[in-house]
Amino acid sequence: MEVINLHRSIRKYKNKSIPQDILHSILLAATRASNTGNMQVYSIIVTTDQEIKDKLSPCHFGQPMVTQAPVVLTFCADINRFSKWCELRGAQPEYDNLLWFLNGATDAVLAAQNAALEAESQGLGICYLGTTIYTADKICEILELPKGVIPVTTLIVGYPDEQPELTDRLPLEAVVHQDKYRAYTDQDIENLWKEKEASEETRRLLEINHLPNLARIFTEKRYTGKDNISFSEAYCQVMKKQGFLK
Repeated sequence: MEVINLHRSIRKYKNKSIPQDILHSILLAATRASNTGNMQVYSIIVTTDQEIKDKLSPCHFGQPMVTQAPVVLTFCADINRFSKWCELRGAQPEYDNLLWFLNGATDAVLAAQNAALEAESQGLGICYLGTTIYTADKICEILELPKGVIPVTTLIVGYPDEQPELTDRLPLEAVVHQDKYRAYTDQDIENLWKEKEASEETRRLLEINHLPNLARIFTEKRYTGKDNISFSEAYCQVMKKQGFLK
């Protein structure tokens, strides 16, 4: 719980490699995550080669931490390996569909979180990169991912060169529903976002973005409708190319 409660996203890293035994421990923790049918329909691409990290950098919008951190972990949904095993045993795999993309994506994210927790328990910093699904096609090319494998998320891992403040979270009652889903009233919404909207961080963001409220920063600056549709269409094309959609 201490590791969980002290989690922060690290975006600046020291020029210091991760010992192999610690990296092995992180990867082993990832493989101990819960997964679909104990099939482990995911793969982890461990990138330490600077040239490959340089190639990956534009896929993550040129964020310096991609080339700065010693390790980049790309977590992929992977039905390729399990399907090949089935075929070798005379079984007929039928995992090239949306259901098994979702299973693989779930497995990959669960493995990533185990890796993140172990990394942080070892004194390392981590940062998830949502840009992975925005540029999945290019990442597939760089990492030479075969049909049946698609990137889902990326984890940056290294020794922190910063100590940012803990980010806020909505209160427990915002996300927990007892027995059945509880409809939110307008007053509920006001109460749940009250502290976040009143924070110094929000005040700073409003000043920088010249907008009247935090919600409009999300809809007009961070995750716009135009981008949402564009990235959705692009990822669906990659899913087709990689064999998860017909």
